[in-house]
Formats: sequence, C-alpha cells, structure tokens
Amino acid sequence: MLSRTLRSGAALTEIGFGAAQIGNLYRPTGDDEARAAVDTAWDAGIRYFDTAPHYGLGLSERRLGAALRTRPRDEYVLSTKVGRLLVPNDAPEGAMDDQGFAVPATVRREWDLSRDGIRRSVDESLERLGLDRIDIAYLHDPDEHGPQAHAEAIPALIELREEGVVGAVGAGMNQSAMPAEFVRRHDVDVIMLAGRYTLLEQGALDDLLPAAVERGVRIVAAAVYNSGLLSKPRPTADAQYDYAPAPAEVLARANAIADVCEAFGLTLPEAAIAFPLRHPAVASVVVGLRTAGQVEGTVERYAADIPEDFWRSLSERGLVRDA
Repeated sequence: MLSRTLRSGAALTEIGFGAAQIGNLYRPTGDDEARAAVDTAWDAGIRYFDTAPHYGLGLSERRLGAALRTRPRDEYVLSTKVGRLLVPNDAPEGAMDDQGFAVPATVRREWDLSRDGIRRSVDESLERLGLDRIDIAYLHDPDEHGPQAHAEAIPALIELREEGVVGAVGAGMNQSAMPAEFVRRHDVDVIMLAGRYTLLEQGALDDLLPAAVERGVRIVAAAVYNSGLLSKPRPTADAQYDYAPAPAEVLARANAIADVCEAFGLTLPEAAIAFPLRHPAVASVVVGLRTAGQVEGTVERYAADIPEDFWRSLSERGLVRDA
C-alpha cells in the first residue's frame, strides 16, 4: 500500500484504519472481532490507525493499543484526539453511554480545551493505549469552542510537539471553515476533515484545501461515504447523509454519479475512496472498520483501477468540482 508523508516525517498509508467501530459504535463488538480487524489491516499493509477517547469512552484506545502492542513501533502511525476528558460518572448502575456507543457509562466526557486539559488528555490516552508516544494529536470537534481553541488548545498541542511528546498536531472536524483558520493562524501539520471533501461534496475547495496547499499542511479525509450514502453501489431510498435522512436532491446526485460508475464498470464506494486521494493536499483516507471482512472489502475498493476518463466524465456532467 502506498504512503504519503507529513512534514513531521510520519508516513501515512493511503488507507487508514478508523477505530470508532471497535469502540462499540452503535452496537457491541467483541474483543476477538476487533483484534481480527486490526490484524487483517496490518496484513493488508495498513499502517495508519486513528482513535479517540470519545470512541467508546476509551474502549477504542484500549483495544487498538492492545492490538498494536506487539507490532514494531516505528512501522506504524497512530493518531488520537484531545478536547474531551473522561471523568468519573455518577450515573445509575447499568446506565449506558448516550452518545452512540454501546458501552457502560462508568465515565463521562467533559470538555476541557485548557492547556492543562490538553496535556492531561494526552497523558491519559498514552496510558489507555499502553504506548510510548502519539504520532498525531488532533483537537476533536471544537466547533463551539473557537476562541479557546485558538488561544489555548492549539498552542498547547504545538507546545507538546516541541517537547517531543507528540509528533504532529492539528484538528479533526466535520467542517472546513474553522480548520482553515487553524491552518492560516497556527503552525499545524495536518487536519482530519470528515465528510467535507468527498465524491459528493467538495466545499473544502473554497477554504481549507487552498490554505493547506499554501502552508504545506496535509489533509486526512474521513467519512468519505457521507454517512453511508456512498457505501453501496446504489444509495437506498432511506439512505442517510450527514447523519440525517438524505434530501431528494442529494439522492438524485448520488444516483447520477452511480450511473457514471456503472458505465465504467466501477462502484460508488470504489470511487468514493479514490476521489479524495486525487487532491495533492490529501495524505490518507480513513475508513471506519469493525471486522476483518470490512477491512478486506475496503482494501479491494482501494485497489480498483479507475481511469482518468471516469473523472473527466463526472466533471463534464457537473457532478464533481475539479481540484
């Protein structure tokens, strides 16, 4: 599998393992199933793994760290996130997490973008992971905390990078405007952009991507299936888009793209994985993975041979914007 390098020197494989699902996103996943997914990814050549304290209230970090512990540490890149601390919870016995993860609510998330909070978050992630360092630390979804993110959180991450505690720093968000400001105003290395530069949506061409190219910042594209809308050869009538029912016009556009895919003997998910990697700023596409079978399917999609005429056809029909 090919890799692309950050200015920190970290080499990200063009497919990254998104570990939210092994944190029991939406439904339980067994330890053995989660371990098999990571092992299969490794065997397929994937060497970039992304997690967060938010994913399963620490379960994702613990499982991922355990699965990677016997692997040579210099042979993979690991990213996690900061901004939400996990603190003791006084919820009733048996209460479950209320933010999409099938885990007991023994702890709760608490926003803390202060310098001390960022440092504590990194320390606690290292403990859960059982690893000696974090290669990339992203500020996680600071949408409602812009002033503090600029004034405290991002500078705290840069300080940790300068101390050698983390290798590279940035932010992970579902919008492109605020990350573009981080790129313009701070010495960040990489942005994880979820859902805003995909086969279906290219709004990041208006702000984040030009800024990234200008400043030498790399982009990790996540949520490239747009909430599952592009994960099948044809979107279903009840498909989700941006975590809500897909509007009719969005469904129509996805079906129009699927028409072109079929004309070239391709599928929507193959094109969805390939599209972001065409932009010079994009270093990796991170796909959420739960099982060994999902890993194998993703690697097969990544390997699809997509001719330049296909992209030209989409552009001529006004279905994608040129980078």
